Amino acid sequence: MKTYLFSIIILLSSLPILAQKNQEINYDSDRTLKNEERYPGALILSKVDNQVYFDHDGIEVWCDNAVFYKSDNFFKAYGNIRMQQGDSVRMTSNYAEYNGNTEFAFASGNVRMERPQTTLETDSLFFDRIKQQAYYRSGGKVTDTASVLTSKIGRYFMEEDKYSFRNEVLVTNPDYTINSEQLDFYSESGHAYLYGPSTIVSETSTVYCERGFYDTRADNGYFVKNSQINYDNRILKGDSLYFNRENNFASATNNIRVIDTINDSRVTGHYAEVYRDKDSVFITKKALAASLQDRDTLFIHSDTIMITGKPEKRVIRGYYDVRIFKEDQTGENPMSGRSDSIFSDQQSGLTKLINISSRGNGKPVLWSGENQMSGDSIHLISNTRTEQLDSLLVFDNAFLIQKDSIEGFNQLKGKELTGYFKENTLEKVVINKNTETLNYMRNNESQLIGINKTLASSVEILFEEQQIKDIYYYNQVDGDLTPEADFPPNARKLQGFNWRGEERILSKEGLFEGEAEPELTKIKGIDLPDAPEEFFDEREDDDLLLNENSRLNPKVLKNRKTDSIKFKKKVLPDSIKKNIIEKDSINNKAAKNQ
Repeated sequence: MKTYLFSIIILLSSLPILAQKNQEINYDSDRTLKNEERYPGALILSKVDNQVYFDHDGIEVWCDNAVFYKSDNFFKAYGNIRMQQGDSVRMTSNYAEYNGNTEFAFASGNVRMERPQTTLETDSLFFDRIKQQAYYRSGGKVTDTASVLTSKIGRYFMEEDKYSFRNEVLVTNPDYTINSEQLDFYSESGHAYLYGPSTIVSETSTVYCERGFYDTRADNGYFVKNSQINYDNRILKGDSLYFNRENNFASATNNIRVIDTINDSRVTGHYAEVYRDKDSVFITKKALAASLQDRDTLFIHSDTIMITGKPEKRVIRGYYDVRIFKEDQTGENPMSGRSDSIFSDQQSGLTKLINISSRGNGKPVLWSGENQMSGDSIHLISNTRTEQLDSLLVFDNAFLIQKDSIEGFNQLKGKELTGYFKENTLEKVVINKNTETLNYMRNNESQLIGINKTLASSVEILFEEQQIKDIYYYNQVDGDLTPEADFPPNARKLQGFNWRGEERILSKEGLFEGEAEPELTKIKGIDLPDAPEEFFDEREDDDLLLNENSRLNPKVLKNRKTDSIKFKKKVLPDSIKKNIIEKDSINNKAAKNQ
């Protein structure tokens, strides 16, 4: 008994659904005719004063003429068609078909579907009311409040208020254009998701990505796969990029590169900010700036690097634990250095190694070959034409140390030091004001003669292959050459001596020695959307989406790449028009006879 009652309940609960599915199409027409020979079982409906009207389960249709197969719950509409579903969808076209049993519609010829935020225009459109989806594959255009979107294939999901565009997708905005392989667009928010190779092009920038998000109304977005932003003279790359067009601002996270296409330089790190209007770049997390100078590359590494100024007036600033490295063309005598901060002006060719904070690890120091130079600040001057090192200046507490070829250290100190380079190699050094020297004197067989300690007003040192060749003393005050045995070991270092050879950088990789790898930000990617079910469901041969009297061959209502359906500009088939004319003529004659 319980089973029987349960079966009745199930049957009764399904009745409204069945009734709704088979609900008949209502209609109203000023003129109704029949032409059994041409359209068996059909009514021919025509406008006189009012348009033909259909109503079915919340959808209303107006047209000038129609062929209505009442028993099949199917009609074909012609001329000035308006179709409306509630307050959410309004559509116009020149031709349309509708099957009340499957709730499936087709429209062609100047199709225009309007939603609160968007308008879709296409040549032919399929509309599945059960799925609440519209679909075109012969090219379409969607006009949004901010942009116009076109594509070869498009699908609209009404419940999500989402368009999915594929194949030759183009977004046109007064300020930029977007080209994409696939783009999903949410009309209420104006949010766009880009999939596959995509570009956003404007007068001032070009964005490329293979996975990204863009807010078409706020003009900002982020990109997470093979992404880069090209400005006039800079290229920004990274695992994740953020872009704000209104502020001309971009940032990059993880494995980033900023390439200066004019000055042949680049900066790398794991976080960067670029302000186009200010011509500035900020970079941190293993920041490294590299610029080509006379076919060699100068590397600058620090906690933070800032680059400002127009291309011809670039200024590089590095802060906290600055390290520099530059190889000569032979690769045998690299130059390297350390300081708290660095300032490099590419226009003047001046680079300053300075201390400006308590975070510094001692005085600035520079190594040229085996020669260590230190002081309160160090200035390097490059020839802006040849980009070769020209000279260097060490201010206050200048100290030059060179490790002796066998033992001990050759040392020279004074208030200021000036060094001169030839082909990027240290050739001569002059030390002025209260100079002291201590050097190991050897004969031609490299035998130690003694240790010379001298006071002078100034000293000139000549180098050959990075080794001290000659020393000239000016206004010598005091000097002695003492046998090694008679020179106390505790007196073999001048006051202020600080050999920092363990800090010397011998390779590009050495720039990061002793540093922990930065903790990288976990990037939230953009997943590929789930593939939607095919628009056209597989159906039995006798179960048609439209009707056997449809102008569309059932093969058209299959899932395939593109269509080339074109609307034939006929208000009504000639046979229907002829039938109407004949009927009017008969009616007019009958009226006259009366």
